[in-house]
Amino acid sequence: MTTAVNQAMVEKYKGNFLKEVTDNVEEGNWVKMCMQCGVCSGSCPLGPHWDHPPQELFMMIRANKREEVLSSTSMWMCTSCYNCVARCPRGLPITHIMHGLAHYGKRMGMKPKNQPTEKFGQMFWDNLIKKGRVNELKLGLGLYFKDGFAEGVKVSMGKQKLGLNMMKAKRMSPMEMLGGHGVKDLSGFHAMLKKAEELEAARVGANTDAK
Repeated sequence: MTTAVNQAMVEKYKGNFLKEVTDNVEEGNWVKMCMQCGVCSGSCPLGPHWDHPPQELFMMIRANKREEVLSSTSMWMCTSCYNCVARCPRGLPITHIMHGLAHYGKRMGMKPKNQPTEKFGQMFWDNLIKKGRVNELKLGLGLYFKDGFAEGVKVSMGKQKLGLNMMKAKRMSPMEMLGGHGVKDLSGFHAMLKKAEELEAARVGANTDAK
């Protein structure tokens, strides 16, 4: 399905990646406003670790480097500190564009393999939607044991002080293993998510239809 959607978008936009981003990526219409000053890259605390800093990604979008952009790890490096947004002389919502590109790359099946940020994000979401609130104990254990039992035990032992402090502060309880707390209207919460998914599917379907 993902491959088919990706191919449909390639055929629809026929080498005009800027138009594709404008139509399908959150705040993507702002990309064309970038004047390549580099303030965003200089302001980013993780800038040196990006394969392509924001203004370079914007230049690559204009140059139709579709595969290079959507398969890059760069967008996934964004920590939402908003330094770039606060300092951009043209007021571009760069943080939102980065998250939008990451989401779009994932939807097209082009996200980097074993991307840790994406994995944690999915783990957090799967945890949240069960009861409408995050089960910190299960989320932490899932994160610690994601690379196997032996590694999980090793990481857990190293984090035991953190876990005990969270329990003392009543931020985490061993009883959460039995189910944990949730929202009062769980059925309403799930109905809201279902409606949001339907609206998003309709939006995506409208954009995916070939001209």
